[in-house]
Amino acid sequence: MDVSNRPEAVVTVDVIAAKGLLGQGRRYLDVRTNEEFNKGHIDNALNVPYMFKTQEGRVKNPEFLAQVSSICQKEDQLIVGCNSGGRSLRACVDLLNAGFKHVTNMGGGYSAWVDNEHGGNKSADEFKTSCKFRP
Repeated sequence: MDVSNRPEAVVTVDVIAAKGLLGQGRRYLDVRTNEEFNKGHIDNALNVPYMFKTQEGRVKNPEFLAQVSSICQKEDQLIVGCNSGGRSLRACVDLLNAGFKHVTNMGGGYSAWVDNEHGGNKSADEFKTSCKFRP
């Protein structure tokens, strides 16, 4: 599927639907930085950063597709999430263009997941304060 740079071609679901899909065996790909991931993440999540925080600001991970391909098959059913939904949407476009067939964006990202009380014992406010990605 060639979605080029068309984010509107990506299927996006809310966190409630994403939780249901994960319960049906989909894999969760977290594209936040390692630092964000280590502060809190969805159980059994895979972490491949889509972008890195550098001195110059955010820089796209040049190995993103290769790293995902090393741990996921193109037929895997993936839910892709980040902190608020922006990076994961761009990651979904790249994955679809690379031949991944079953890629769904989790709208609102991990912040929405925590807001919907799926984050266990973490408070949403604590998470957002400590974890927001600010260039």
